[in-house]
Amino acid sequence: MSRICVIAEANREAVKGKLRHEFEKIQAMRLPSYKFLKTFQVAARLQSFKAAAEELCVTASAISHQIKTLEEQLGVALFERGVRTLSLTDAGAHYLEHINEIFAKLESVTEQLRIRYGRSVIRLNVPPFFANELLLPRLASFAQVRDETDIRIDTTFSAPTTHPPEADLSIVWGTGPWDGFTVHELFALRLIAACSPDFLLKNPIDGYGDLNGKTLLVHEERRDDWDRWALGLGISPINANRLIRMDTMSAVVLAAEQGVGVALVPSRLSAERFVSGSLLKVFDAEFATNERYVVLHRTDDDAREDLQELTQWILSEFRGA
Repeated sequence: MSRICVIAEANREAVKGKLRHEFEKIQAMRLPSYKFLKTFQVAARLQSFKAAAEELCVTASAISHQIKTLEEQLGVALFERGVRTLSLTDAGAHYLEHINEIFAKLESVTEQLRIRYGRSVIRLNVPPFFANELLLPRLASFAQVRDETDIRIDTTFSAPTTHPPEADLSIVWGTGPWDGFTVHELFALRLIAACSPDFLLKNPIDGYGDLNGKTLLVHEERRDDWDRWALGLGISPINANRLIRMDTMSAVVLAAEQGVGVALVPSRLSAERFVSGSLLKVFDAEFATNERYVVLHRTDDDAREDLQELTQWILSEFRGA
């Protein structure tokens, strides 16, 4: 082989090596897959690989593998992993904030596309007890008014005071502020002490002091409600024999109906149970919290006719109830 051919061959190899290097750089800069980003978002929201696996219908090991792959692609740790704990790193929390915004925008644009070119679908997120007691029994009337709109109702979001990124419309409770959202107030959250007839028969309660030594039930997200209730009524704090916290208001109410103890329940949402007699008001006094139930949707969606119609129906059915 001539010297010229050797040099030419060497140059070709050098060029090929450079191209491989550039290709590897481009590969390294590629964005993570939607699948991995969605897995990260769900795991971050639930703070659990196991819970994320249940929601996404995969195994916990698959979730762990996807998160590890994502962290390797990004070159940063997104989670702090303890023996029985999982929490976001600063980088993970920062990433989640932007991922939520991106997914919300993507889903909003997708729904707008469907509205313009296809059948309307509204993703409605509602606390489970609100859905069971108020929304679902009356939902058929909305379907009769607007039968061209499909509604996907989700009651699984674990933060009942915030609007889920994937929802178009939500009913939440709290004090706000809800920046970036159009807010429609429904009614104030008022709590009342309640128990089953059988519990009251076995545990007579004639005054507030008779609650001392009893089992008290409360929502996990509202664990200080009994202290707030006592303070609001101007009485001494209750010294419970046992405090049982549950992750949904539906579970709290069901436990009270089964005679487990005395619960603080939303008076408006529990009205039918008082009428049926499955729950009794221990006292007539209601505790007026500073919270309220509201309907939320992103301000970017103000022009969506289907959202406006469902919002107005919800307001007409439940506002001030």
